[in-house]
Amino acid sequence: MIQNRNKTVVKSMELLHLFIDHDRLSLQEMVELTNMPKTSIHRMIGSLEGMGFLQRGEDGKFSLGLLFLQFGQLVAERLDIRQLALPVMSALRDEAGEAVNLIIRDGKEAIYIEKLDTPHPVRLYTKIGRRSPLYAGACSRIILSFLEEKEREQYVREVELVPIGRGTITDREQLQLAIQEAREKGYTISYSELENDTVAVAAPIFDHEGRLYAGISLAGPQERFTEERLPGLIARLKDAAERISAALGWRRTRRT
Repeated sequence: MIQNRNKTVVKSMELLHLFIDHDRLSLQEMVELTNMPKTSIHRMIGSLEGMGFLQRGEDGKFSLGLLFLQFGQLVAERLDIRQLALPVMSALRDEAGEAVNLIIRDGKEAIYIEKLDTPHPVRLYTKIGRRSPLYAGACSRIILSFLEEKEREQYVREVELVPIGRGTITDREQLQLAIQEAREKGYTISYSELENDTVAVAAPIFDHEGRLYAGISLAGPQERFTEERLPGLIARLKDAAERISAALGWRRTRRT
C-alpha cells in the first residue's frame, strides 16, 4: 500500500514538473507529454486541484495553484543568503550600472536565486529560477571552480560539454584552464557562453568555514563590458563577494 502511494506521489510530481516549462496545460496535453493513462492523470489532477496545487481556468486548462506562491515566498524568505546579499547587490548595481545575479549550486547545475536589473534600457532578461550547467557561463563556472577538488575533477571528467552560446567551452582542457585561472584570480569571466553577445564576470562567496556558499555576478551586453571598464567592474564585484562572505562569517585567513 505504501509503495503504491509513493508511486502516486512520484507520478504527481511528474505532472507538476510539466508546469516549469508550460504556463497552462489541458488534460490531453498532459497525457501527450507524460504518456500516462488519461484516467490516471484525471484522478491525480482532481487530487492536486483539491489540495490547491493546481487550478482550473475557464477554458478547462490547468495552471499552478496559488499555494505555490505561498511556498515560494516562504522558501525565498528563509534563504538567509538573499537577505544578507541584497544590500550589497544593490550597492554593486548602483556603482557598476549593470545587472547583478546571486547564484547557488543545485546538483550539477547553478540556479539564480536573486537578481537586480541594470537601469540601462538594453539589458539581459535573466530571471530568478534560471538554471545552467556548471561548466557554462561565469555565474555557473565560479561555483564549479571552487568545489572540492575531487568533486570538481569528477564533474569535469564526466560531464557532456554541450554548446549553448557560440562561446560555450566544449573542450575539457580549456575548461580545466578556465577553472585554474578562476581559482588563481578569484573570479571568472565568460563571453557569449549562455547567450550570444553577452559578458558575465563572477566571484565566489564563502561561508564561515571557508567553503563555497554561492556566487555573485555582473552581466550585460558585450558592448558595455569593454577592456577599459572590466578592471573596475571586477574590483567592485570581488569586493561585493567578500562583503557578503564576511556577513556569513568568512575571514580571509580561512580561505583555502
